[in-house]
Amino acid sequence: MILLILGFLSTLAVIALIAVAVTQNKPLPKNIKYGIVLDAGSSHTNLYVYEWPAEKENDTGVVKQVEVCKVEGPGISGYSHATEEAGPSLAQCLQQAKEVIPSAQHKETPVYLGATAGMRLLRLQNKSAADKVLSSVENTLRLAPFNFQGARIITGQEEGAYGWITINYLLGNFKQVSGWKKLLHSLTSSSETSGALDLGGASTQITFVSKDLSLESPENQLYFRLYGKDYQVYTHSFLCYGKDQALQQKLARDLQASTSTPSSSVLDPCFHQGYQRIIDISDFFKNPCTSDRKKELPFSQLYIEGEGDYQKCRENIQTLFNKTNCPYSSCSFNGIYLPPLQGNFGAFSAFYFVMNFLNLTSEPNPLALNKVTSTIESFCARPWQEVKTEYHHIKEKYLSEYCFSGAYILSLLENGYEFTENNWQMIHFLGKIGSSDAGWTLGYMLNLTNMIPAEEPAEPPLSHGSYVGLMVLCSLVLVSVLLFAWLLFHKPKCLQKGIV
Repeated sequence: MILLILGFLSTLAVIALIAVAVTQNKPLPKNIKYGIVLDAGSSHTNLYVYEWPAEKENDTGVVKQVEVCKVEGPGISGYSHATEEAGPSLAQCLQQAKEVIPSAQHKETPVYLGATAGMRLLRLQNKSAADKVLSSVENTLRLAPFNFQGARIITGQEEGAYGWITINYLLGNFKQVSGWKKLLHSLTSSSETSGALDLGGASTQITFVSKDLSLESPENQLYFRLYGKDYQVYTHSFLCYGKDQALQQKLARDLQASTSTPSSSVLDPCFHQGYQRIIDISDFFKNPCTSDRKKELPFSQLYIEGEGDYQKCRENIQTLFNKTNCPYSSCSFNGIYLPPLQGNFGAFSAFYFVMNFLNLTSEPNPLALNKVTSTIESFCARPWQEVKTEYHHIKEKYLSEYCFSGAYILSLLENGYEFTENNWQMIHFLGKIGSSDAGWTLGYMLNLTNMIPAEEPAEPPLSHGSYVGLMVLCSLVLVSVLLFAWLLFHKPKCLQKGIV
C-alpha cells in the first residue's frame, strides 16, 4: 500500500513539473498585424506589404517589408486618357497581397495608396482627369477584401520626409539596436541620423537634420516624434526635377534656344552617337514642366540624333539650375533655401538605379567623385550600337537615357546641392537595406502605425514569481517522496535499532 502511495505521489510530482514547464514555456501566439501601401509613381506603381507586432515600441510600431509587387503598365497618371483603366491595373498585385496576408486578417488590414509627382503634374495639367484616375483607383481598392484607408496625392514634402524616416529606421538610427546598422556602420554613427536623397521620374527630394537650421524658411521644416525622440528636419521637393521631367526641360530649353529658323533635327550630346529619337511636339508642350517654354514651330515632330559628348551634356543640364538669385543666407537652386549640408546621405530610388547600372555602387566604400565622373563620361562616349548590343536585355527607352541620367545626377548633386570632391564620400547609394526597399512607403507606414491602438502583448499564464514557486514546490514534493522511499527500503541502522 505504501509503495502505491509513493509511486502515485512521485508520478504526480513529475507530471506537475512537466506540465508547468511546458505550459509556461510554450511559444506565445504571434500577434502580427499587416498593412499595404501602394506607391503610385510617375512611371510605375509598386505595392508593398508590411507587417508589425501589435505591441508598439516607444509609440511607434516595428514595421518590416514582407512583399513587393510591381504593377504592370505605366504609373496611374499614364491613364489620363483612359481613366477607368487605372484602378483595374492594380488587380494582379492586390491578388498577390491576398495570398501573402492570412485570410482571417484581410478585413483588418489597412490599405493606403499614395500618388507622387506624376499625379501632382496631372492635377496641374488636368484636374478633372486626375480626380477620375483617383476615383477609379479608389473603386478598385474598396472592392478588395482589405480595410481601405484612402488614396491621395501626397505632397513632395511628405515624400521627402517619409523617405528620411525609412532609411534612418532601417539603419537603426532611431533606437539603439544591432543588425543592419552594424553592417552599414560606415553610413552613420549611432548618435546621428542620415540625410535622404530621393530621385523619381518627376520630382526629387532632399531631407536632413541640420544643426544650423535657421528660421528663414519655416515651410521647409518638419517635426517628428519617433521612438521617444523629437526630430526637426529640413526638407524640400523639386517638382519637374525628376530625371524624366529634367530631360523634358532640357529638350524644351534646347528648342527655345535654337535659331530663328529652327530645324526639325537636333544634335543632342546627352544621347549616344548613332541613337535617334522622334518627339511629337504637340504632346511635348502640354506638360506643366515645359509649357512655359512653348514655342510656335513650323514642324510637328522633332528628330533627335545622339552626339555622345559628356562635357557638352553637362553644360546643357547646368542651365536647369538657376543659381543667380538667393534671398536667403544659402540656397540650393531656383532661390530655394538650403542649410549647410551635414552628416551622411543615403541616395535611393533613381539615384541608386542609375548608379547601379553604371556599376558605381558595388564598392564597399563610395568611389571618389573623379572616378564617378570619368565612368559616366566613358559610357556616354560609347556608340549606341555597341551599347545596345551589350545591354540587349534592357528596354531601349531606359538604356538610351542612362547617359543623360548619369550626367543629370552629377549636375544635381554638384551644381544643385553643391556636393564637392571633399564631401562626396558622404553620399551612399542605397537600393535595399536588409530586406526592405529604401523609399518613402515604409516611413509612411511607420508614421501611420502611430494611429493604430497598441494591444497588450501575449503573456505566459503564470508570472515569473509564481512559475518559480510552483517549480520549487513540485521539486520539493518529488525529492521528499524519493527520500522517504529510500529511507523505507534501505532502513538505516538507527531506524533498525529503534524497530528492534
